[in-house]
Amino acid sequence: MADENKKFTLKIITPDRMFYEGEADMVEFNTTEGEIGIYKNHIPMTVIIKPGVLTITDGDSQTKAALHAGFVEILQESVTILAEVIEWADEIDEKRAESALDRAQERLRTKDPKTDIARAETALLRAMARINAVK
Repeated sequence: MADENKKFTLKIITPDRMFYEGEADMVEFNTTEGEIGIYKNHIPMTVIIKPGVLTITDGDSQTKAALHAGFVEILQESVTILAEVIEWADEIDEKRAESALDRAQERLRTKDPKTDIARAETALLRAMARINAVK
């Protein structure tokens, strides 16, 4: 029973589905301010997501997903993630992600003045998140 007291409610919502709803001991993800890990009774706050791997810890199990963009509301008893895009590891095509990584790296390497650097960097982060979620 003591373990139940450590759990909080986690909801991950996308524009087209309820991606995840359940209890968790901890959730980790990247924010624009850095990497963050949330436990029950965390100070209330909101954060902006930066592309990376989301890890849900529930007991001894960990589940990973590639989280690309959105906002998070953190309360002491619950965490709600409003994600623009999130993918479970088994939904990711690793070869496609590696190709996207190569394309983004090439765009950044060529330093073409027509290249939208911010967009290329975001593509790079998203491809890396997908690859890291699968591995």
